[in-house]
Amino acid sequence: MHTKHLVTLLEDYKAGKTSITEVLKELKKLPYEDLEFAKVDHHRALRNGFPEVIFCQGKTVEQVVKIFQSLAERNCNILATRAGQEMFNAIQPLYPQAKYHQLARIVSMTTEEVKISSRKILVLSAGTADIPVAEEAVVTAEVMGHEVERVYDVGVAGIHRLLAYYDRLHSAAVIIVVAGMEGALASVVGGLVDVPVIAVPTSVGYGANFNGLSALLTMLNSCAKGIGVVNIDNGFGAAALADAIIRSGLTPD
Repeated sequence: MHTKHLVTLLEDYKAGKTSITEVLKELKKLPYEDLEFAKVDHHRALRNGFPEVIFCQGKTVEQVVKIFQSLAERNCNILATRAGQEMFNAIQPLYPQAKYHQLARIVSMTTEEVKISSRKILVLSAGTADIPVAEEAVVTAEVMGHEVERVYDVGVAGIHRLLAYYDRLHSAAVIIVVAGMEGALASVVGGLVDVPVIAVPTSVGYGANFNGLSALLTMLNSCAKGIGVVNIDNGFGAAALADAIIRSGLTPD
């Protein structure tokens, strides 16, 4: 349940537009609604500032649709990650305003524009093959209410490409660096800026990349300060961390 929804509910009761029975019925669904196969956390927006996000991988289309419906009844903006086209096809007839971001594999629905801050999140990808993970971070951050800028294919094999965007690096409040192979780009960026850098290793690479493990270990062992690392291919997690950093007021205006 979003804060605005709760305020409206209480104001309607105060104005006599709804009964105490209806108010209690809604409040009983806090902190969660039991769908048997899922316990939907309607309290999360009040605690964390954004509703529960649906992780679609491993769920059936029917399960995703029912969770989406439950969240949509009480929240303005909905996000479903790792979603296939078939899931969007089932959601879209019910919610025409829903959008499918194919590259990011995200279904989003925004019924209320949110503007958290004028401070910018910059998302970098080392290579073109890393863009799907980068796009997951971009779409997530945008739906959460942030201004996002993309700079793609600026990996260390051609470091001059990154340096061409030096001014943009220094205009961002938080930088998300998405890289596969050996994952060196995060360390390079961390050595150039004084803002938080969130490193996202990807599973892009040849055999000794070990599906992203080599990039993960490189990022964890970085000697550059100010770098946090999320899990392999976790663009969503990087955007959520960037959101938390900006909400906390830890980044410069």
